[in-house]
Amino acid sequence: MPLPLGKWVLFSSVVVSGSCALTYYLIQKAFSRASYYELVLEPLHSHPESLEALCTPLNIHYLHLTDKYNFVDIASTQLKIPVSGFKSEGHLYVSSSRDAPFQRWHPQDVFLNLKDG
Repeated sequence: MPLPLGKWVLFSSVVVSGSCALTYYLIQKAFSRASYYELVLEPLHSHPESLEALCTPLNIHYLHLTDKYNFVDIASTQLKIPVSGFKSEGHLYVSSSRDAPFQRWHPQDVFLNLKDG
């Protein structure tokens, strides 16, 4: 027995939107496991003034893929990573580069911009 058109459209839209949401999540997760992403978080965890301003526990959130500031190329990256802590929240702005493909990333600029100054 075939489904009525309305139920078929509803079922299809649920499947498509669920697939899109899952794909978006998996892409965000892939970015958060990349070496250029993990490398720039080390200075944040070791910088006492940043930790004091944010206050532990420190939460690193996924990138907003629709943000035009985020850019990843074969030789350079530019990221805006959302971070938050008990006291404050903001964004970690990062620029990194590397000399050739498959070499180590070198952070060039790393700065923390808090929402409350």
